[in-house]
Amino acid sequence: MTNWKVILNIAKTHLLTKMKSTVTAALGVTFGIGAYITLVSFMTGLNQMLDDLVLNQTPHIHIYNEIEPSEIQPISRYTEFENTFNVVHSVKPKLSQQKIHNALPILNYLKNDANVKGATPQLRAQIFYLSGSIELGGSLIGVDIMEEARLSNIQDNIINGTPEALRNNENGILLGAGLAKKMSLSVGDRVQISTVSGSIFPLKIVGIYQSGIAEIDNIQSFVNLKTAQRILGEAQNYITDINVKLLDIAQAVPMAKQLQKQFDVKATDINQANAQFETGSNIRNLITYAVSITLLIVAGFGIYNILNMLIYEKMKDIAILKATGFSGRDVQLIFMSQAMIIGVVGGLLGLLIGFGLSVLIDNAPFETEALPTITTYPVNYNMGYYIIGIVFAIISTFIAGYLPSNKARKIDPVRIIRGT
Repeated sequence: MTNWKVILNIAKTHLLTKMKSTVTAALGVTFGIGAYITLVSFMTGLNQMLDDLVLNQTPHIHIYNEIEPSEIQPISRYTEFENTFNVVHSVKPKLSQQKIHNALPILNYLKNDANVKGATPQLRAQIFYLSGSIELGGSLIGVDIMEEARLSNIQDNIINGTPEALRNNENGILLGAGLAKKMSLSVGDRVQISTVSGSIFPLKIVGIYQSGIAEIDNIQSFVNLKTAQRILGEAQNYITDINVKLLDIAQAVPMAKQLQKQFDVKATDINQANAQFETGSNIRNLITYAVSITLLIVAGFGIYNILNMLIYEKMKDIAILKATGFSGRDVQLIFMSQAMIIGVVGGLLGLLIGFGLSVLIDNAPFETEALPTITTYPVNYNMGYYIIGIVFAIISTFIAGYLPSNKARKIDPVRIIRGT
């Protein structure tokens, strides 16, 4: 029967008598795990911030009318040309209305769906922002601002003003930050907008909106839905877009297909809308995990080399242990115990160092005009990374200790004592 008390005492003695080797091995684990925790926490936090920047502004399902050419051209309707090869040049898009037919019943249908968290109507219009004799092209979006604030991160992107200020002002506008900078405007000022038909409307700036994406902030502004309908001279049922947020994002793809077929509209799910961005995000995550795993593997090789040298230095001790009655298995357990002690202690210290560095990064100031709502570097404190770190430390030290200790188990004490 194995006497663990004796084995652990011998393992502790070996570790303490060779403190330099012990500390070196433990530091190899510590800094390997610490670097892994710091890197993966920071990189995944940064990736999550970039993902949220785009995805939080994207509805799970976007419903609208797509302007596209007719699938069936007039020539195809003539039976005499049915079996001929027809080439049609300069195909133009078919005349179709931008507004969604029966938008209000569709909204009510969506709001009563158990899988839908919320559905918001929008009216998008191409306009010109007037600044003296200068006309800046852009877009105006009429929204139900309080519902948008509930379902999206629009409130976080309002750097000046509040959603309530827009709701309470029929002639108010949330002006894009890029536009405000170009025209030297601020909250409380008035801006004139012109529709495509030439009608001019003065609006009061009740807030400045900054999404962090310059291409959007330079052209886009928000008004109340009724205000947009009044500017365009349309009825209250004139809606060009419906944004849908689901309780389960995984249902976006099948539900988009169902809505498109059911209501004869274009329904784009979040995966389709962000396919290119998703590819870039996956590549960034792949690089992050590849570098992190490499750090752990390098730390594992370092542990193996140190323990291997430690056993060669302890050859005479191994011979004496075997000569005094210790079996090969006992000798192996002694060195395995050393490896596991180094792994556990080094791993725990690595987690503490990784957490400490993550906190330092999390509190480091990060200021940029593009992202005014973010003041520090993003860090992801996912407990799973810490579990992976300590488990890898234990597994790597177990493997690194097993190979040399198995060698020690087979050592012939007589040959060592003779010096051969």
